[in-house]
Amino acid sequence: MQKLEAELEVPLFTRRKNKIELNENARMAVEYARKILWQSQDMVDHIRAFDLARRTIRVGSCAPAPLWDILPILSRLYPSMTISSEIREEEELLSGLRRETYQFVIFPRKVEEEDICCLRYEEEHLFFSLPPTHALSASKSLRLEDLNGETMLLMSDIGFWKKALEKKMPDTRFLIQTEMAAFTELVKASALPSFATDMALQRAEYTAPNRILIPISDPEANVTYYLLCPADRQRSWQKFLRLCCPDSFAAPR
Repeated sequence: MQKLEAELEVPLFTRRKNKIELNENARMAVEYARKILWQSQDMVDHIRAFDLARRTIRVGSCAPAPLWDILPILSRLYPSMTISSEIREEEELLSGLRRETYQFVIFPRKVEEEDICCLRYEEEHLFFSLPPTHALSASKSLRLEDLNGETMLLMSDIGFWKKALEKKMPDTRFLIQTEMAAFTELVKASALPSFATDMALQRAEYTAPNRILIPISDPEANVTYYLLCPADRQRSWQKFLRLCCPDSFAAPR
């Protein structure tokens, strides 16, 4: 304490017999010390976050299925980078892309803005997965509202699909599953309707034997995905963009 007083060249303590107290000088010093410690930690946090951002590719998506192929491609092309992803609402995705929170965004509609590169990625189509005994299993196609009010199996984290189901099937009781393995087993063993998509059916782990797939005709059940990135970063990512969107990618001049 004496060393600190000598360094500052001001008294910091009021000394009495068997007692020592901080004086006004010391109270001001404490406030400055708190600010310095906070700024020091803030500097460390920001530098670490900046370093992590330089070594991380973050992908935001409106739905889970497009990530199944995009993430492995990124991992293969950029093995030294950490690849992370999350599913968010449309407004959050565009905001995150503009703030460069995300390097890439998967969006359910075309975006026409000068500062955003928007490339057509892939389509996904939703089906009802019905047991053969279901009353509608012989249908050529169905609308979402046709099964409104029934009890259905549903995976969690389905992204933008959730809004369509809430709008068109408000009276349906959804039994939400968080693990795909458990969901698949329930579909196999249960007589409850569920959903499937063509992108999911292309993957072996999503097969559903003894089920009849009925296309859903609602526009909300058929989507074209677009891959977005900042327009000024398009050249840096052209190898990845060409692999994911070969039909719509044109290398910038």
